[in-house]
Amino acid sequence: MASTNQDVLALRGQELRGSDGDKLGTIEEIYLDTDTNEPEWALVTTGLFGTKQSFVPLDGMTQDGGTATVPFDKATVKDAPNVDPDGRLSEREEAELYRHYGRDYGQNRTTSDGDDDAGDRGTVGHDVSGPTTDDAMTRSEEELHVGKTERESGRARLRKYVVEDEVTQTVPVRREEVRIEREPITDANAGSATDGPAISSEEHEVVLHEEEPVAEKRTVPKERVRLDKDVQTEDRQVSDTVRKEEIEFDDDARRGA
Repeated sequence: MASTNQDVLALRGQELRGSDGDKLGTIEEIYLDTDTNEPEWALVTTGLFGTKQSFVPLDGMTQDGGTATVPFDKATVKDAPNVDPDGRLSEREEAELYRHYGRDYGQNRTTSDGDDDAGDRGTVGHDVSGPTTDDAMTRSEEELHVGKTERESGRARLRKYVVEDEVTQTVPVRREEVRIEREPITDANAGSATDGPAISSEEHEVVLHEEEPVAEKRTVPKERVRLDKDVQTEDRQVSDTVRKEEIEFDDDARRGA
């Protein structure tokens, strides 16, 4: 296991794996024993979105390349007591953690510290800049980056079906009617009128005609219909909460003057 501050600092941001080979999470901070100044606990960020933080003992940790491994399985780390990473582990919190990991707390009665006080620096890399680098403090803030993803919003389809309508049209039709015409006997038609017997029976016939409307249906193509897509662009607002760090100045010397 790493023993120098430089080695310990290098652990921040590394992947931590358990004895079963599963990834436990990412090492966020290292807590040192306040008496020996040796690394004692790793604060590991776990969970699907990195929302859970668990303390894991560094006793027995091994390193292979860029991967650190501790002798605990994923289930044990997941069920570890929920301790607020406020920069310092109290004796009660350490005792509770030791009991969970099956370690004897009597052999490790000193507390682990994450404060950056000048006389007792327990946490390596508590701030982004790291207390072992220089005396500057790094202020950071979250920025919201919005992307786009495409999803199916619906489907449109064309469907053809048959309907029946009553159609009425007017068409003129003709028909023949009989009309009797009478003309007097004159010198001009006397010959035709007296040609034949003087008295006899006779019958004349005339054929009458008329028109009738006839309906005929034909299928006529009228138009072609197809589906096409138009793209409409609209502005939508995406809101989320972002955090930022603020730095304030407190002058104890001037305040006590």
